[in-house]
Amino acid sequence: MKLNINIFKIETNHVKPQKGRILVAEPFLSGSYFNRSVILLVAYSDKGAIGFILNKKVEYQIQEIVPDFPEFDAEVYIGGPVSTDSIYFIHSLGNEISGSIPIKENLYWGGDFEQLKSKIRLGTVQPGDVRFFMGYSGWDSGQLEEELQENSWLVSEIEEENVMGVEQRKQFWLDNVRAIGGKYLIWENFPENPSLN
Repeated sequence: MKLNINIFKIETNHVKPQKGRILVAEPFLSGSYFNRSVILLVAYSDKGAIGFILNKKVEYQIQEIVPDFPEFDAEVYIGGPVSTDSIYFIHSLGNEISGSIPIKENLYWGGDFEQLKSKIRLGTVQPGDVRFFMGYSGWDSGQLEEELQENSWLVSEIEEENVMGVEQRKQFWLDNVRAIGGKYLIWENFPENPSLN
C-alpha cells in the first residue's frame, strides 16, 4: 500500500507571505522557539521578513521585565530568537503612538516607547490595546522563501481581534490550523513529540 505523503506538503500557492499575515508552523517543526508557533509578519520584502511569535508566553508581566514600567496587567511573549534582550510591541493605538508602523488596518508595530509608558500611567491605554514581545523572528533575503519551499510554514490570514485577544493562546496553533481547514486538519492529530508515542 502506498502512503499519501501529500498531507505533509503545503500548497505554496495557498496564500503568499506579506505584512499582516501569519506563519503557522508545520506540526513537526523542531526547536523551542518555533515548535507549533504562530508568527505575525510585521515586515516583509525582498530584503527579508520580521515577525513575532504570538503564542509563546513567558511567566512575567511587562513591569517585572522593564525597569520603571508602570503597573500594567499585560503579559509578555517570546517574539523569537533574535535580540531577546529587547522588548518590542504591537498595538491598536495607531497615530496615538508616534513612530508607529502600520501592519494592517488597525494594527501597528512599535513607536515611541516612552510615550506608550506615559499613556499607560494616565490610564488611556488598556492591556487589550498592546502586546509585548521579548525578541523577534527574522529572516534574511530569500530565507523565508526557502523555509516555505521546505514545507516548514503555512501562510494564512488573521483578523486583528485574534492577534490582540489576550485570552486563549494555549490552543492558538490548533485554532489556526482548524481555521485554515482542508487537508491541514489532519495536523491536529499529530502528537507534539512523536518519539513519546
